[in-house]
Order: sequence, then C-alpha cells, then structure tokens
Amino acid sequence: MEWVFIVVIVGFFAWRLMPSKGVKTISTAELKNMLNDQDKVFVDVRTPSEYKAQNIRQFKNIPLGSSFEKLPKDKEIVVICQSGMRSNNACKKLKKLGYDRVTNVRGGMSAWR
Repeated sequence: MEWVFIVVIVGFFAWRLMPSKGVKTISTAELKNMLNDQDKVFVDVRTPSEYKAQNIRQFKNIPLGSSFEKLPKDKEIVVICQSGMRSNNACKKLKKLGYDRVTNVRGGMSAWR
C-alpha cells in the first residue's frame, strides 16, 4: 500500500514540473542570446527580496500571485524564477489569461551564470 502513495506523490511532482501546453521552454544559455530583444517582455516572478539579492537587469519583478494583466499581449513574455517551478506556474496563468507567446526559463536563476 505504501508504494501506491509513493507513486501518487511522484506523479504529482512530475505533473507539476511538466511545461504547460503552448509554453516554450528555453535554457539560460538561450536566454543570454535574447536579452536585448525589444519584442520580448522579461518577468521575474520571485519575491522582491530574492529579486533584490540577484537579478538580471532586463527582468521586471512581478511576484507570482500578482496580476499579470497589464503585460502586453502583442509581445513574447519570458518568465524566470529561482528554479523554474514558480515560473512554470506563472506561464500556466499567463496562458489562461490569453497570452499566446509565453516562454519559461528552465532551471531559473539557479542555472544562470
């Protein structure tokens, strides 16, 4: 019976980590090549204190749980967090709000060098 519980827990985390349908996923190496693209809006969904401690200049801090509705729908939204989990959740929220071009940075700031 214990193995059923373990399978459910592993399945839940695997489901949470899977990218949302229609969300592009990029590496931090790919991110470096697009930071000066004016057709993209860069959003960091970490807490203000995390953002203050370390950030990428082009990213605007809009913590997860905030309203994303003021972001332009005609530009690609590139989302980052610390590990990629909160940004994945933010990407799901953006897709539900009708944003077509949404990109998650895999590994987040932990993978940034």
